[in-house]
Amino acid sequence: MTPPPPRPFARAAATGFRAVIAAAAATGIVIECVQGSVPLVLSFFTIWTNILVAAVFGLSAARTWQRRPDVAPLWRGGVLLFILVTGLVFHLVLANPSSPFNVVAELSELSGAKAVANQLLHTVTPIGAVLDFLLLTAPRTLRPRHALQWLAYPLAYVTFALVRGALLAPGTKGRYPYPFVDVAQYGYARVALNAAVLGLAFYALGLALVAADRFRRASPLTPDAGPVNRISSPAGGPLK
Repeated sequence: MTPPPPRPFARAAATGFRAVIAAAAATGIVIECVQGSVPLVLSFFTIWTNILVAAVFGLSAARTWQRRPDVAPLWRGGVLLFILVTGLVFHLVLANPSSPFNVVAELSELSGAKAVANQLLHTVTPIGAVLDFLLLTAPRTLRPRHALQWLAYPLAYVTFALVRGALLAPGTKGRYPYPFVDVAQYGYARVALNAAVLGLAFYALGLALVAADRFRRASPLTPDAGPVNRISSPAGGPLK
């Protein structure tokens, strides 16, 4: 079978777009670290996830330009899920005045570089990752088992947040990075319930991404980056 002709414009566009998303994540992280306490900054799920965005999208940009296989679907899909959850939780829970866990008062005090970083990390990178998925990523590479594997990431973060909070003295600023993991205020039972609800949301959204990937078609902008790295051979029939 004759391979499709190369599409240099699509390759250049995908490379540039992914580099911009990686730069947006890195810029937001640097601003936060420069303007705040680095240990505190590094305790947030948003920062963890944007570090992954910077690394995975940066590597993907390089591989796309070199026409090498893209980053493995497990990682690309996982980063998309994590940053999408970051954006949704921020806008629907933390920045939502009607949410019991809102931090609207703190957000209203942000200005200058801090406000820019907030938008880069919670709005620009999630939207960019979704657009990359829809327009620039080869379809039908995600599998249902990935949705289960992706749960290891939020589990690791919640464990980190609870252990860190238990080790810090009561009253320490930022002892618990997010209200819904604040054991001092809500207790372990409520926090465990919050974590379970978020875990189910992660899993459901992960399955939704897998389903969307299964039925979408390649965009005209999808670059000819060569064969995609896979964890296993592609399924010939129903999803594995």
